[in-house]
Amino acid sequence: MNKFKGLRQASHFGPTLIVTAIAFGFGTYYWWEGPAYIIAFTVATGQLVVGWSNDLYDYKDDLAHNRTNKPLVSGLITKGYLQKWLRFMVPFSFVANLLGPLGIKGGLVYMLGIACGVAYNFYFKFSFLSPLPYAMAFAALPSSVAISKDVTPPTWMWLGGALLGMAAHFINVIKDMEQDQISGIQGLPQRLGTKKSIAVAIALIASGLVTLYLSA
Repeated sequence: MNKFKGLRQASHFGPTLIVTAIAFGFGTYYWWEGPAYIIAFTVATGQLVVGWSNDLYDYKDDLAHNRTNKPLVSGLITKGYLQKWLRFMVPFSFVANLLGPLGIKGGLVYMLGIACGVAYNFYFKFSFLSPLPYAMAFAALPSSVAISKDVTPPTWMWLGGALLGMAAHFINVIKDMEQDQISGIQGLPQRLGTKKSIAVAIALIASGLVTLYLSA
């Protein structure tokens, strides 16, 4: 039981749940509840890949900062156990998304978003381009559902998603800002600092909401 609890914690359960709920919402809009549940499930598997790879990559840094809320640091699970599950989930998620309701085109668009999330974990979090994978991933999520029904994603969908995704990046970094700077993690929020990052996040949220409002 503790191992499954560790896997859930390593998945970054809160953000994973939010993304899954968004996928379900768009699934019911473009499809209906039956396929929407399957879409939510396949999307959740992709989020597991992003979350688990993040915790694996960050393990040494989490250990250095004694982040006992992380399951690898607290000892709930081991690196080997998490790696085993990740090796299973990567191909499973890819196949499930392409063979599910999203189809080949929608599934590939969503998996592009997952690739962006993994690329952030391993590269972009150290770059001033760190908001880019968030923008692409959050734009890809709703767009993949629209594309699965041969609908061209409207501008508000991918633009609003990109803006809110970048806002989520700045908000997510703020809580660990000082520790990240000590560790030499130099994404755009870390370079700007806490106050400027808060201002940027507010501006991005406002822009995203305006984009959605103007489309109504």
